[in-house]
Amino acid sequence: QSLVSSSKWLQRYGLKRNKLSLSQILSQIGFQHRKDYVPTLGKPVASRYADGLFPQYKRAQDGSVYNLTAKKELILHFVDCLIGAIELYKQRMEWLTSESRQIFGVIQEQCIVIVLDFGTATPAEFDLCRDALSMVLVEQVIQISRFNLIRAAQDLMKWQQKCTRVSEHTVESAVTWLWKLDHMTAVSHTSSAEALLEAMGDEAVSS
Repeated sequence: QSLVSSSKWLQRYGLKRNKLSLSQILSQIGFQHRKDYVPTLGKPVASRYADGLFPQYKRAQDGSVYNLTAKKELILHFVDCLIGAIELYKQRMEWLTSESRQIFGVIQEQCIVIVLDFGTATPAEFDLCRDALSMVLVEQVIQISRFNLIRAAQDLMKWQQKCTRVSEHTVESAVTWLWKLDHMTAVSHTSSAEALLEAMGDEAVSS
């Protein structure tokens, strides 16, 4: 976290539809052991007819007890479903923590400005930053609607005056602009704030 949210991702892979939460599974493989209020005793009393008749499971969260009635085949079916769900979560986590997402997270907004503040980076660090930025442009920005780049410096530098529609051409142009930047430019104590204010000045920008 395509840039779908977690809930949409769950729906996409059917994990909600398959009812794989603990409560949902328990409701399909058994029934809750109930208590009812007995007026003569003046307190809730649990039924005892199921004691010893069914295997029971006690939920740690709320102490509720379920009588398990499912056959082995149904239990094994849920085991297979849960193993499949775990594998999907692993794949999702691997995707979320790979490539540009490992550095920038997942960009979900459709109109963004990336503010570049290289500070006093060494030439090697400067190139490493540009490699990472090129990666996020090619992998993630290409999937949204509009974007812009602004470099914090004494003389603020903008790739475009306003956010530009995303296309292969504009992304390539932004990467080219990025790699033509000088390593060191004059900076001021307020350049980062000024760049952020400039980015926020475009009303279309959501992030």
